[in-house]
Amino acid sequence: MQENPFIVKGYKSPAYFCDRDDETAAIILNIQNGADTTLVSPRKYGKTGLILHTFAEMKRRRLNYETLYVDIFATLTLEDFTKTLAEAILIKFPEKTSIGKGFVTFLKTLRPTLTYDSISGSPQLQFNYGTVSEKEWTLKSLLEFLNTREKPVVLAFDEFQQITEYPEKTAEALLRTYTQSMQNIRFIFCGSKKKLMAEMFTSAGRPFFSSTKLLTLGKIDSDKYAEFIRGHFSEVGRTIDAGAVDWILEWTRRHTFYTQTLCNEVFAVGGNVTIDVVKNAANRILERESDYFLQYRELLTRQQWLLLVAVAKEGCVSKLTSTVFLKKYNIGSSTNARRAAESLQEKELLLTLESKEKQEYQVYDVFLSRWLEREF
Repeated sequence: MQENPFIVKGYKSPAYFCDRDDETAAIILNIQNGADTTLVSPRKYGKTGLILHTFAEMKRRRLNYETLYVDIFATLTLEDFTKTLAEAILIKFPEKTSIGKGFVTFLKTLRPTLTYDSISGSPQLQFNYGTVSEKEWTLKSLLEFLNTREKPVVLAFDEFQQITEYPEKTAEALLRTYTQSMQNIRFIFCGSKKKLMAEMFTSAGRPFFSSTKLLTLGKIDSDKYAEFIRGHFSEVGRTIDAGAVDWILEWTRRHTFYTQTLCNEVFAVGGNVTIDVVKNAANRILERESDYFLQYRELLTRQQWLLLVAVAKEGCVSKLTSTVFLKKYNIGSSTNARRAAESLQEKELLLTLESKEKQEYQVYDVFLSRWLEREF
């Protein structure tokens, strides 16, 4: 059975990664020049893949850095943050390595409880704190351990905006204080909530103001994505019609996860690919998701549901409060529309696309958008 080259989870190798050459080069340049990076993109644009690809490229070039990726999306407190960082270090640097041995020895000074998951084998740590200062000291100690490595360390925190949700109101200032003193660590702060990330790194009153180089991740170029898709079919002696490739890129809006998922579905069919093969694959995806999508109708208010359907049917909307748009979809007043839009944005059901010229709205989940467009 042929291996499916269209990866939908994680990162495998440069051969399965499309483009992002400029972004990769920019991050590496920042690292080499001692600058930290803030990377912002909507969810499922390939942000995590880009970080792991950058690490792979650094290894390929034999750049003298250790690299560490830490996803803090599931963290709810500063204590969770510390625990997640420590576990990531343990996984990245096993005890059999020199760094791993040093880290295990260092950990003993913090007196944690260390266990291993019975299924995955992943380490699980539990720190016992007597005071708030002990909690803060533990976090600082973990960063200082990385800071004193022989090689400089590149430390990427994914979904970094999560720290603004912590009950510890000083978390942002504390992390800024600690990170700015770590001269041997290059930080990459990644986030998917553009407004929150912008406030954190561009507002003069915030601790991280003007502390990093900002990088926004956009969509992959159409021609490069088309070449990538055709190339993987060609490598296994299969063809895909030009019209089929164009339809994939248009239907998925070049939103990386959705493009990869549809390509994965199409590749799995086998044989040469026509536009009909692609359309059938797209319909199968929507059918699989339909029960899940239907639940939104029960979870949303009437106004929110009407607005979500309206945006899906329009594809992209720049004037949510225009009289023509509101009447066409029976949404009600402009106040209702604004309130519904804010709620949908908070729920990450509505995506805001901003440019110098205008602000536009799309349904965040491309498959949900296409399903709503088809069904309603």
